[in-house]
Amino acid sequence: MKAITFEQFGASDVLELNVVPDPIVRPTDLLVRTHAAGVNRADLTHRRGGYGRPDFGDSTIMGLEIAGEVIALGDKVEGFKVGDRVMGIVGGGAYAEQARIDYRMAMPIPEDMDYIHAAAITEVFVTANEALINLGDLKANETVLIHAGAGGVGGAAVQLARATGARVITTAQKAAHDLVKRLGADHAIDYETEDFAKVVAELTDNQGVDLILDFIGAPYLERNVNSLNFGGRLVQIGIMGGVENAKLPLDRVLYRHLRIMGTVMKSRSQEVKHAMSHRFAKRWLSQFSEDGLYPVIDSVYPLKEAGKAQQRMEDGLNVGKIVLTM
Repeated sequence: MKAITFEQFGASDVLELNVVPDPIVRPTDLLVRTHAAGVNRADLTHRRGGYGRPDFGDSTIMGLEIAGEVIALGDKVEGFKVGDRVMGIVGGGAYAEQARIDYRMAMPIPEDMDYIHAAAITEVFVTANEALINLGDLKANETVLIHAGAGGVGGAAVQLARATGARVITTAQKAAHDLVKRLGADHAIDYETEDFAKVVAELTDNQGVDLILDFIGAPYLERNVNSLNFGGRLVQIGIMGGVENAKLPLDRVLYRHLRIMGTVMKSRSQEVKHAMSHRFAKRWLSQFSEDGLYPVIDSVYPLKEAGKAQQRMEDGLNVGKIVLTM
């Protein structure tokens, strides 16, 4: 089969299309003919050597989410058959014509959805659900601040928060404000020209929000904590802005009874990942439709142009998901 490989860590031009052996099917695996694969920031970190090794533990081929057709089954698989259309998160191996996925991580593709949109769902929506609902415990009528609302996980979180019945505030570049409002944001803050903490204070009569989802890290920490209401929760999903010089107003944490939590799917056990996927599918999968939840597609590239696709993400040009097709 054809797959994207790289011989050394580096820039996007290290990625090459080569012929590699087909995956070996293990007892709990589905073997999938991959029709589309999502591009994620973890792929860029993998390519640059940020994980210190050339694989995710399950495959030396990069890529974490697939959509395709089942072509073979392990002998312990339950609930799937050859020919089923499936999508899901894999432990590497998505940038290839075939991929294996633990059947407990796989979910059926909604009936009217194509492979490109299916490949853009699982990584961002499972992560968003975990941060927003399972850890953040968001309830109807609460107010949530979601940073980077035009990004993959951020945009998914905006949709899920709206579907939960919460009031949604998000940060995004001015050019993306129309998009995040279509996704369900009640108010969009231009993080380039506005101080989100001041705007949140104005919008909440100085009470603060009940929940914050943050991808930035140190530059936002102090303002995030100061923007939380009594009993508020901060869920840290990323640290794109780094970890140095982070200021934590402990008095605010103490007297407002605040909770700060972190979540990274990659470092969790397989059992936890299975549970995360199950929680998402059980609550939300049936709500993906033309008038319901939907993944935002930024652009689509053929597999051989994986380097160009990653460079678009690296340059910060994408609004929504970048997808590779096989």
